[in-house]
Amino acid sequence: MTLNLCVLTPNRSVWNSEVNGIILPTNNGQISVLPNHAPTATSVDIGILRIRLNDQCLTMALMGGFARIGNNAITVLVNEAERGSDIDPQEAQKTLDIEEANLRKAEGKR
Repeated sequence: MTLNLCVLTPNRSVWNSEVNGIILPTNNGQISVLPNHAPTATSVDIGILRIRLNDQCLTMALMGGFARIGNNAITVLVNEAERGSDIDPQEAQKTLDIEEANLRKAEGKR
């Protein structure tokens, strides 16, 4: 048995297909969602969505939002999402370094 997972941002559909289960980061901790889960609405925290698809475990970075679970369907509405396989580690590190430098500059102006 499977669930339909739909992950949406304001600009695009990031995921829309069947999965075996997920682990969702919420503001109250992580929740595991399997087929026939009780209907739920929850806020989504910034964190990693773990997707179980057959024998694979996939990841997706989420930037906060809301999720609705019911009738073997999960709809996740978030500010931004990126599949783990689409993230370039070197580019992410470069962006982190730049933003940390910007933060240090801003803190020095106080």
